Amino acid sequence: MARTKGKAEFVKWIPLLLDALRALGGSAESREVCDWIANKVNLPNEEREKRNKFNISRFENQVHWGRQYLVWEGLLDSSRRGVWTLSQAGTKAHLTEEQCYELVRRQAKLRKGQSSSNAKGAEQTTSATKTGAEIVGDTAEIESPETAEEGKLLEVLQSLSPDGFERLCKRLLHEYGLEKVVVTGKSHDGGIDGNGLLRLNPFVTMKVLFQCKKIRTSVSRAQVGDFRNAVMGRADKGIFITTGWFSPDAEKEANREGVLQIELVDGDRLVELFESKQLGLRRKEVFEVDYSFFEQFK
Repeated sequence: MARTKGKAEFVKWIPLLLDALRALGGSAESREVCDWIANKVNLPNEEREKRNKFNISRFENQVHWGRQYLVWEGLLDSSRRGVWTLSQAGTKAHLTEEQCYELVRRQAKLRKGQSSSNAKGAEQTTSATKTGAEIVGDTAEIESPETAEEGKLLEVLQSLSPDGFERLCKRLLHEYGLEKVVVTGKSHDGGIDGNGLLRLNPFVTMKVLFQCKKIRTSVSRAQVGDFRNAVMGRADKGIFITTGWFSPDAEKEANREGVLQIELVDGDRLVELFESKQLGLRRKEVFEVDYSFFEQFK
């Protein structure tokens, strides 16, 4: 396999993905794994900001592909959606770069056979059924099966009207314990789109203000700062919700010491929150053939 730029580029993240999960106790959310790897290699902010044609982080999509191959190999457990967990074999696996390429070659060959077999019945349209050659190509531009499913929900959220998205955020916040949630977005009150009360215990509540931004781009540091200024002196907590993503500087601004911290909910986190409550979603059980299992009987 040629290791040219853009070809099987995701393979380099596989050993780090295993190291990340070991360092994080064997199980972690995908965001935690990506953050750990990015910090480990000192990945520049501009690299994390790069998006592919699906508006997904190229870096995170490649890490997701690494995860997919490890699942196919039996080194990761995929039983819990959104949470990446080492299998017993994965806990002990320390792969060299060459071993990772061999793993990918082996699994790509199995996937290619799977696609050829399926193609006899019907044309395949999802990224999960790409041929082995396509999967091993520039995965930054091919959605991983996991991100493809998440992208469907995010696309629906981004298609809503601004007013509809605010009302949906109201419903979501209520599902997660916010009381007396009111949407005030039409008043254009300093970027404040609504408010509610979070009950900490029977005696103590916190006033929460939130902003909902339905976009397909990044939220800047200045926008987070402006939202904080609108919240300060009026509430105990601010929540910034977007279908886009937050720039690294925006994340730093939200967590800056000495001022009111702002809770950030980006598109990826939104999907996780909807999935956790199964809000607007129907559970579907799907079985996938484990081709590696049957190899031992050939």
